[in-house]
Amino acid sequence: MNQTNKEILQIAIPSIISNITVPLLGLVDVTITGHLGNVAYIGAIAVGGMLFNMIYWIFGFLRMGTGGMTSQAYGSRNGDECRNILLRSLSISVLLALSLIILQSIIVSTAFIFIDTGTEVKAYATKYFHICIWGAPAVLGLYSFTGWFLGMQNSRYPMFIAITQNVINIAASLFLVREMGMKIEGVAYGTLIAQYAGLLMAILLGLKYTKNYTWNISARQLFCRKSMSVFFRVNRDIFFRTLCIVAVTVFFTSSGAGYGDTTLAVNTLLMQMFTIFSYIMDGFAYAGEALVGKHVGSRNNLLLRTTIRHLLYWGTGVAVLFTLLYCVGGRDFLRLLTDDTDVIQNSSEYYYWVLAIPFAGFMAFILDGICIGATATGIMLRSISVASVIFFAVYYISESTLGNHSLWLAFIIYLFVRGNVQALLTYRFIQSDFRAS
Repeated sequence: MNQTNKEILQIAIPSIISNITVPLLGLVDVTITGHLGNVAYIGAIAVGGMLFNMIYWIFGFLRMGTGGMTSQAYGSRNGDECRNILLRSLSISVLLALSLIILQSIIVSTAFIFIDTGTEVKAYATKYFHICIWGAPAVLGLYSFTGWFLGMQNSRYPMFIAITQNVINIAASLFLVREMGMKIEGVAYGTLIAQYAGLLMAILLGLKYTKNYTWNISARQLFCRKSMSVFFRVNRDIFFRTLCIVAVTVFFTSSGAGYGDTTLAVNTLLMQMFTIFSYIMDGFAYAGEALVGKHVGSRNNLLLRTTIRHLLYWGTGVAVLFTLLYCVGGRDFLRLLTDDTDVIQNSSEYYYWVLAIPFAGFMAFILDGICIGATATGIMLRSISVASVIFFAVYYISESTLGNHSLWLAFIIYLFVRGNVQALLTYRFIQSDFRAS
C-alpha cells in the first residue's frame, strides 16, 4: 500500500468509527426510557432528539470550516494560525451556544407549532429539551475541536472522545435513572454529563497539542479583518449548503408521511441504507478535508492531485462494495430493523432505489471533503443549490403519476446532480491551481 492510501486510511478509519458512535448516544437514551414503563417517555426522547439533531446539524459548519482552514495552516507550517483558527472557532461556538440557551423557550414553542404530539409527550419532550439545551456550549465546542483535530491530521482524538462520551452517557444515565430514581430528567442529565466530559477531554487533548505554542496574542491579531472575512465566507457557504440538505431531508420525510403510515415506515427504513453508507463515505470525506487542505497549504500540487485521485478510487470502491452488499443482504438487514410484514413486503416495491444510492451519491461525499479542505466552499453551495432545485422540480413534475416513487426518483437525481456538478466545478478549480474561487 502506497503512502497516500495509508494517510487516507489513517484518517478515514477512526472517523468512520466516530461516525458509527453518533447514533449510539440517542439509542442509549431510547433504550433506557423504553424500560421506564411509559411509552410517552420514548416519544419524548424521539422528539427531543430530533430537535437537537436539526439544530446542531445546522451548526455543522463549525466543524467543517474549522477543519478546512486548519489543515491549510498545518500544511503551510503556520502553528500560530492553527492556534488562532481554533480560538476563533471556539469563540463563535460559545456565542452561538449562548444564543441557543437564551432563545430556548422560543425555539421549543416554535418547534411544537410544526410537531404534532400528545400533551404528555410534549410535556416530557419540553422538559428534556430545557435540560439538554445547556449542553449546547459543549456540543458546539466539540464541533470546533473535532474540526481542528482533523485539520491537524489527527482523527484518533475525535474517535477517543466519541467512545468516552458513549461510555459516560451509559453509566451516568443508568445511575441517575436506576439508583437516583429519576425518569426522563435522569436521561437528560446523563446526556449533559457526557457532553461536558467530552468537551473536557477535548480541551485537555488540545492543550497537549498546543503546549509549544505562544499564547501572548491580542484580540486584534486573533480577530483581524482578513482572517475573520475568510472564516465567515467559508462558514457562510457551508451554513447555506446545510440548509439545502435539511430542506431536502425534511421534505422527503414529510412528503412520505402523506402517503400513509406504512409508506412512511418503508421510506424511513430504506433511508437507513443511505445513512449507513453516509457514515462510511464521511470517513473518506474527512480524510479529504485533512489531506487536501494540507497539500493546498504546502502548495504541493503533485501530492494534491495524487490524493484527490486516490480519494476518488476509494469512493468508487466503497460504492461497488455497498451496491453488492445491498444486493445480497439488504433485505435481510431490513428484517433486523422490523418484523412488520406489511412494511417488509411494501419495501420490495421501492428497494431498487436503494441499489442506486452508492453510485449516485459517492461523488458528492468525496468532493465535499476535497472542497472543504481547499476552502472552495462556494463550489459546494452552488452545486447543492442546483441539485435542490432539480429535486423539487422532479418531484412535483412526476408526483401525480409516480406517487412515492417520485420522491425516490427526485432523491437519486439530486444526489447524482449534486456530485457531478460539483465534480465539474472542482475540476475547473483544480485547473486554476486552487486560486480563490
